[in-house]
Amino acid sequence: MKSAATPFAAGSPALRRPLGEVAASYLALTKPRVLPLVIFSALPALVMASGGWPAPGRAAAVILGIALAAAAASTFNCWVERDRDRLMERTRTRPLPRGEIAPGAALAFGLVLAAAATALLAAAGSLLAAALGVASILFYVFVYTLWLKPRSAWSTEVGAATGAVAPLIADAAVDGRLGAPGLLLFAIVFCWQPPHVWAIALFRKRDYERAGLPMGPSVWGEDVTCRRMLAYTLVLVPVTLAPVALGLLGPLYLAVAGILGAWFVAHAVVVLRVRTPEAARRMFQVSLAHLFLLFLAMLPDLAGVLR
Repeated sequence: MKSAATPFAAGSPALRRPLGEVAASYLALTKPRVLPLVIFSALPALVMASGGWPAPGRAAAVILGIALAAAAASTFNCWVERDRDRLMERTRTRPLPRGEIAPGAALAFGLVLAAAATALLAAAGSLLAAALGVASILFYVFVYTLWLKPRSAWSTEVGAATGAVAPLIADAAVDGRLGAPGLLLFAIVFCWQPPHVWAIALFRKRDYERAGLPMGPSVWGEDVTCRRMLAYTLVLVPVTLAPVALGLLGPLYLAVAGILGAWFVAHAVVVLRVRTPEAARRMFQVSLAHLFLLFLAMLPDLAGVLR
């Protein structure tokens, strides 16, 4: 006599889940809240490097390729860190710790995303764009996730390079070369990332310690971390203004970048003086708004400057 069907063991994927739930779980592996910032950092670089608004079809294909590369890197990150994610409050609800997706299926999904990104960037962009996409994925997985993150607090600054690569890929997609637009926007995102990540590390300090990850507040102390955060925001301000000095952007962007820079620095000063989880959480929220609004301000300015 056949026994009644039994559920999977705890932590393993469930059978016959609704298709919408399965799709949502796979989407969650890509860290979809990060993707809009990736897109917003890539589009202005694509426009600047093209000398005007590129053909919509090609632009959409390049942006999609960049988004798929970022999604692949995030998926691989979730696969590598699935056991550690179970230990952290902020990551324990991800699909792999919850057993919503089998690890092998997640790995296969990441490989498909990476292959699609590479093919799309090579076809719609250039071989250099495709190579940069592959290099960013490999760097994020092997150098940042596997090597540095479990061993060194410097992982935040080294890992910032992969988080800032989208403008470089967009620039390279135009004519197979890297120029000032991609490099400048890369520098903006690179300088922005450490304050953003350290803000999370400050109000999630115990979470990272529980997972055994050596972040700045635990390794250097909160005072040093807050001072480094302020230093990066101060460096970021002139970097955000450099596109205006080079004639790539105009007065609208200059005004917005100046206001946003002062806002970001002011909150870094508050975190340094107050040293509370609430101030750090607010800094994290301000950092997201800062980068989003900064790149959003580039688009109408580009339409006016390059018309």
